[in-house]
Amino acid sequence: MTSSTMKTTMKALQYTAIGTKPIIVEIPIPVPGPGQVLLKVTASGVCHSDEFIMSLPAEAYTFGLPLTLGHEGAGIVHTLGAGVTNVAVGDSVAVYGPWGCGRCHNCSLGNENYCTNAAAEGIQPPGLGAPGSMAEYMLIDDARHLVPLGDLDPVATVSLTDAGLTPYHAIKMSLGKLGAGSTAVVIGAGGLGHVGIQIIRALTSATVIALDVSEAKLALAKDVGAHHTLISDGNAAAEIRRLTGGLGATAVFDFVGAQPTVELAVAAVAVQGDVTIVGIGGGTVPFSFFTIGYEAAVRTTYWGSRAELMEVLDMARLGQLEVEIETFTLDDGPRAYERLYEGSLRGRAVIVPNA
Repeated sequence: MTSSTMKTTMKALQYTAIGTKPIIVEIPIPVPGPGQVLLKVTASGVCHSDEFIMSLPAEAYTFGLPLTLGHEGAGIVHTLGAGVTNVAVGDSVAVYGPWGCGRCHNCSLGNENYCTNAAAEGIQPPGLGAPGSMAEYMLIDDARHLVPLGDLDPVATVSLTDAGLTPYHAIKMSLGKLGAGSTAVVIGAGGLGHVGIQIIRALTSATVIALDVSEAKLALAKDVGAHHTLISDGNAAAEIRRLTGGLGATAVFDFVGAQPTVELAVAAVAVQGDVTIVGIGGGTVPFSFFTIGYEAAVRTTYWGSRAELMEVLDMARLGQLEVEIETFTLDDGPRAYERLYEGSLRGRAVIVPNA
């Protein structure tokens, strides 16, 4: 292709106005500046976080418009900005999503998900403020955010950049408690939860109890290794107590985070157990001496570190993790979000922009 006919625009899936559905638009292909990398996108994951931000009212929305969606991304290195030497054109890479300043103490440890300067400096993740991966090309602000995929299939593994990394980070914090005889409860067996079940089975000896309101997702939970499945309703906490001999769960991972599920998590956790709220459903936990078991801990979590993403991808290479996916073309991207809203996706939707 000659310089006179070289492609200068690309398709992207954007959220363009408060309260509207995402649409396909034509925008310029970005040009990488010094230290930046341009990817030709091979896969982009659809996430409930996208649905959450597109549901926000104008006074609560802080992500900029128009916004190219997609915070789970993978691609082939297409063009290098000046000074980039640690990746090469043609490399297959995954994108580490929670970008930080790269200078603070947390960033120096690879924990850019907890960057202490990001808010003050206006640094936002791709698809959650910065232009995301639901486009034919994607601009990466620094090559350190790229993790080699090697021979891993980007379409099959792109969701691990969030739907694998987020549960992995949450579960690692409770690993010391999940020995033989322990019980782990996973609330929400969809996109993140079904990966979380596999991580618990691979890394621990815990008995896994999975909860969901969908029989299809409970079937998926069984398929990926849950020992028990329960409908998430008003009887679930008592049933968890029954299955654990009255003790309750050693660790509860709530991938929904709605009011009914956080209340269930607190009701089901054992003395000295852990409740980790990963989902952003807006539920709150009343916390006092009388509302939770003695020495039980409640915490929230956000994404994970770069090193943890490497570990998650290594688990995929070993065949320990497999994401249930359904693929869509970029033009069909709006339909993927409709399916997400309907709750009719069994696992994770993946958009393939350059199919």
